[in-house]
Amino acid sequence: VQLQASGGGLVQPGGSLRLSCAASGSIFGGNVMGWYRQTPGNQRELVANILSNGAADYAASAKGRFTISRDRSKKMVYLQMNSLKPEDTADYYCRFQQRGDSYWGQGTQVTVSS
Repeated sequence: VQLQASGGGLVQPGGSLRLSCAASGSIFGGNVMGWYRQTPGNQRELVANILSNGAADYAASAKGRFTISRDRSKKMVYLQMNSLKPEDTADYYCRFQQRGDSYWGQGTQVTVSS
């Protein structure tokens, strides 16, 4: 499975960005797609996950501001990020999990700054 993430960039505090991640390869049911983020010197942390049935969960920092969604037919996962804060600045990675395997996309950088 290959993942291609896009949509990062520079945005002012309070602004919005939408990240996209396209999956290709052998995709099976019962998978999980998610977004993680990482800042220099820190571990990669979960932002949000979404199951193949559409159930989602969020990190506390993302609840109420971020929305994860997926398009199963297009094998895409999205992260709509609203009310962005400087502390949301990080490299964002999509992750795909199925049948005990885990795959990562390349990071896309999000910078929230005035």
